[in-house]
Amino acid sequence: MATKFQIGVWNALKKIPKGKVTTYALIAKHLNTKATRAVGTAVGKNPNAPTVPCHRVVNSTGQIGNYSGHGGIQRKIELLRKEGLNIEDNKIIDFTSKLYKY
Repeated sequence: MATKFQIGVWNALKKIPKGKVTTYALIAKHLNTKATRAVGTAVGKNPNAPTVPCHRVVNSTGQIGNYSGHGGIQRKIELLRKEGLNIEDNKIIDFTSKLYKY
């Protein structure tokens, strides 16, 4: 059973537009918490990936990070590229221009 916090994180994921990415820290800020790691845990437990786009969450440096969905990091990269993002060496190219800040 999902917690209220997890549901809040998953609802925040739904707001990330196609072709954009956000960070765990920005989701935490959006939810008025400093619990960035808890956000990461909730993102990793998203039961509706990729419909609820957890693949659009990356590290604050623009690095791809992990993906617990089927296919792992390679699938995450594939999904992001399909949405028009350029990735090189597991990092988003033009990260700041692709960043969604709520």
